Amino acid sequence: MNACVEPRPGLRRMVPADVGRVMEIETAAYPFPWTRGIFQDCLRVGYACWVAELDGDLIGHAVLTIAADEAHLLNLTIGVQHQRRGFGRFLLREIITQARAGGVESLFLEVRPSNRGALQLYRSEGFTLVGTRPRYYPGHKEREDALVFSLRF
Repeated sequence: MNACVEPRPGLRRMVPADVGRVMEIETAAYPFPWTRGIFQDCLRVGYACWVAELDGDLIGHAVLTIAADEAHLLNLTIGVQHQRRGFGRFLLREIITQARAGGVESLFLEVRPSNRGALQLYRSEGFTLVGTRPRYYPGHKEREDALVFSLRF
């Protein structure tokens, strides 16, 4: 048997020095990425900002807010060269663990209907569609709706 096992990334809190690499990942992954200022503001106000590392390289990031009994996943991104290798699932599961540890009852997120990979991931992890936010995301010609998903604990 010749099995190749993918190394498991590590997870740690994002620090201001990570924002440069986070921006590289963000801008390569999305046509309408978050700005440096958004990430800096998330860190400044104390949102739960995380990075995934593999062999010393930052490969992804996530931003989570927790208020009362709800959490909201604002951003989850894996670097383009590391996508479709299970790292997004790893990061999502870690975020779910953090949300549960925060005592929340529900975790919410928005996703573009055109982001088929993310839709498949969220559904496979037990998220259910609970609504739509019309014209939520910027687009090249028109704005795109957001599908709102929830995971109840």
